[in-house]
Amino acid sequence: MEQAAIRLKRGEGRSFKAGGPWIYDNEIGEITPGCEDGGIVRIEDYNGYVLGWGFLNRKSTIAVRVLSRKADAVIDEAFLEARVRAAWQYRKDTVETDSCRVIFGEADFLPGLVVDKFSDVLVVESLALGIDQLKDTILKALVKVLAEDGITVRGIYERSDAKVRLKEGMERVKGFLSTPFDTKVEISENGVRYLVDVEEGQKTGYFLDQKYNRRAIQPLCRGKRVLDCFTHTGAFALNAAVAGAREVVGVDASETGVRQAEENARLNGVEDRVKFLCRDVFDLLPELDRAGERFDVVILDPPAFTKSRDSVKKAVRGYREINLRGIRLVENGGYLATCSCSHFMMPELFTNTIAQAARDAHRRLRQVEYRTQSADHPILWGADESYYLKFYIFQVCDDM
Repeated sequence: MEQAAIRLKRGEGRSFKAGGPWIYDNEIGEITPGCEDGGIVRIEDYNGYVLGWGFLNRKSTIAVRVLSRKADAVIDEAFLEARVRAAWQYRKDTVETDSCRVIFGEADFLPGLVVDKFSDVLVVESLALGIDQLKDTILKALVKVLAEDGITVRGIYERSDAKVRLKEGMERVKGFLSTPFDTKVEISENGVRYLVDVEEGQKTGYFLDQKYNRRAIQPLCRGKRVLDCFTHTGAFALNAAVAGAREVVGVDASETGVRQAEENARLNGVEDRVKFLCRDVFDLLPELDRAGERFDVVILDPPAFTKSRDSVKKAVRGYREINLRGIRLVENGGYLATCSCSHFMMPELFTNTIAQAARDAHRRLRQVEYRTQSADHPILWGADESYYLKFYIFQVCDDM
């Protein structure tokens, strides 16, 4: 029986040939009979030359997600286990692994799959039809590989409830993939304890990508007054408090997030120095400015203001507004930590937006450092989508 295959149009597949992980539907010239959506297909150039293997899904604009660029690759259990082993070894080499992202989709050559490890619990997000069909095999291999390092997985929870699944022709699902367990999982990160709600929290329950950025602000916060905007469950605020800040104010529009942040503050015994407000940051910052409030450290960790190229201009206005307001609230000589987690807010554009905000606020910025996402969210060159988090720390000075 002839192997299922897709053939590119002449001159197409430039991004894929340059290292990109995807082939788009308008780049395909031919699909052989018998190809099934979600199935593995051979990728051929227009002349029949084999370029690799991937998942096919004709329901998606991303028609093929690349699994291997080797013509002789065999996509079986051994292949998937090797991918899992490589992903875990990379984490052991680069990050603290008590809680970390173990698999990061295309950047770990397992397209469309995210697995976060919170202590002894795994949380899975499957975003592509092809990987969804291999999910159980991959998780079985991961449990086996972790056990070899003495790590017993207590439970697995699925958070495949992102809207992007609809673009793959898939339903949004969530629930246990193991025997049910308490879905509030305690973790420790940078000396801070958190209860992660893997069932109801955002995404997989907690944002691991800022782990070392949160640690980076700790030395700046000792003895200081700190404002943490878009605090979510209090992560930056609690890093500031544990580091010795004298007063911390965390702000988030989500009542659920604020309740969880307060619970985490009590867990760390810092509730006397940390308070959380359920407010819209865009409304609160001008109020604080008019009231003459000033802070030694201001942290801006907003959600992605844009998830498509079409809304970038609107996002720029949002980032400029919060950075302008945040900069105005920083004491002379104090510090601003600001970031964007949107891939479409390109680094140069984000930098220019902050610079414009500083000019409008008549303040000078002295860069302390520039950071990206934690190494357990690796940036794969050629796969631009894997580079999304931009994080700056500045000292803010009055115009001289």
